[in-house]
Amino acid sequence: MKTLYSKFLWTTLFIMIGSAFAGFLLSNLYYQNELKPENDTKNTKIALQMAAYGETEKSLEDFLEHTASTGYQLYLFSEKEGEQYFGRSFNEHNLPASAVSRVIEGDIYHGMRDFPKETFVTGFFANELRNTVGVPLTYEGTRYALFMRPDIELLFNELHILLAWMVAAIVLLSLAAMLIWSGLIIHPIRKLTAAVNKVGEEGFGVYLKVTRKDEIGQLARRFNDMITRLGKLDEMRKSFVSNVSHDIRTPLSNIQGYSRLLENDNLPHAERQKYLAVIQEEAERMSALSSQLLTLSSLSPEEENIKKSPVDVSGQLKQLIRRYHWRIDEAGMSISYNLDEMICLGNEALLYTVWENLLTNAIKYNSTEGTISIQGTATADEINVSITDCGIGLSEEEQEQVFDRFYRADQARSRSVPGTGLGLSIVKEIIDLHDGSVHLHSEPGSGSTFLVTLPRL
Repeated sequence: MKTLYSKFLWTTLFIMIGSAFAGFLLSNLYYQNELKPENDTKNTKIALQMAAYGETEKSLEDFLEHTASTGYQLYLFSEKEGEQYFGRSFNEHNLPASAVSRVIEGDIYHGMRDFPKETFVTGFFANELRNTVGVPLTYEGTRYALFMRPDIELLFNELHILLAWMVAAIVLLSLAAMLIWSGLIIHPIRKLTAAVNKVGEEGFGVYLKVTRKDEIGQLARRFNDMITRLGKLDEMRKSFVSNVSHDIRTPLSNIQGYSRLLENDNLPHAERQKYLAVIQEEAERMSALSSQLLTLSSLSPEEENIKKSPVDVSGQLKQLIRRYHWRIDEAGMSISYNLDEMICLGNEALLYTVWENLLTNAIKYNSTEGTISIQGTATADEINVSITDCGIGLSEEEQEQVFDRFYRADQARSRSVPGTGLGLSIVKEIIDLHDGSVHLHSEPGSGSTFLVTLPRL
């Protein structure tokens, strides 16, 4: 398997080699088009000066020997004396005879300027006789052709060594630095990979220590946040399964127990009716639980295809008040309401479920002969619906969990109150689907107020 580290290493080497190759091509292109003509012109001037001084010297050979020792390679030709070399010899003696003849006749030879262009060869370092400049020289009545080029090895030998060591040091140090730096970059990714594997093996008790401020640090922090959320979701899932199992097992046990009691043929009629009523209540409880679970499973924060239309919220609330008025009267409670005209864009059935759950919740947990108040107001941008009871109220700790699935405040006290513990979680998810909010204000013994805010149409 190719690791990220090996990919980074090979990519670095490829970039370094590619950069060196591209740099050589560009520098060679620059030399061919810019430096080579300038170099030819400069050396032509020097050669002409050599010829001018040589013509006045007592000994031409001594002058050329001395000049060559200062860093030049010289080739002198005359038809009378033949050819002579001064300084370091040329690697290739490939100067055309026609070029020599033209220089003797008085022309100037521009071998450096006209040296053939090659992609991978820099002509500046080509130690060839044709890569010279040639000028005519007349000494004591004899015409000569003088060809000259700088002795690159003599001039640049130490510089070449210095540059070679410098380039090698830069390459090695850069490579070492990149290897170390890549290791520092890859290390937290390896830790993250190990943490992911550990999550798969051991669960969600994994936490990464994060000190970095870069993208990898952000990734590690996101991983920690994700693990925390997944851990909570896992706990909620386990709690969900446990609560569903408990809420199903309890009515089933009651139904099973009372069914066995009904098998007694000598059971009095009144007792039989009592047991049948219990069985019916438990069956209705299971039916309500299954209905709530189906509603909850159909809701999702990512759900975008719920059918929305203009909804008359005040009309829905008035309809609910009429529907539950008998139950409120039967419990000895009273209800008051003050509703503005409130229209929002939403799913009529789901919003009706919200108001019904909040109203039945207020009825169930209200005090005897208590009051229920429903207030609805509309502003330019939103509608606000508050439902207040005078019931048992909730502590701050209970308020933090009241919208969790299956949560019922004070479990021992709530057993006598029918319900599944899903109503408020359904309310929360429906309101979230409508881009609204629901808040609870409550104090123990002073009742509770649920405030729902929705965008106004």
